[in-house]
Amino acid sequence: MDTQTKTELEAAAFRALLKHLDGRKDVQNIDMMILTGMCRNCLSRWYQEAANERGIEMSKAQGREAIYGEPYADWVAKYQADATDEQQAAFKVAFAENVGEPTK
Repeated sequence: MDTQTKTELEAAAFRALLKHLDGRKDVQNIDMMILTGMCRNCLSRWYQEAANERGIEMSKAQGREAIYGEPYADWVAKYQADATDEQQAAFKVAFAENVGEPTK
């Protein structure tokens, strides 16, 4: 497979993932992070980093809007539920294992 076709297939798979996540707003980021070690915020950070590496200025907010399809604060207000104590404890472990120690 040539590089261009591979890139196009990867982009199509990424768009399908975003569409799937958009249809599953009931799936909380904290649960994604606990189960998979990544969430929508990770995707937005990777998207922003990829843009920045290519000389495209993109803020954290712009990266999040590209993934969430709307401003992050709006998405959180509409769809994010409060995390339980158990979720918060599991998230702390998952974050440390997959991202690193959280910054204070």
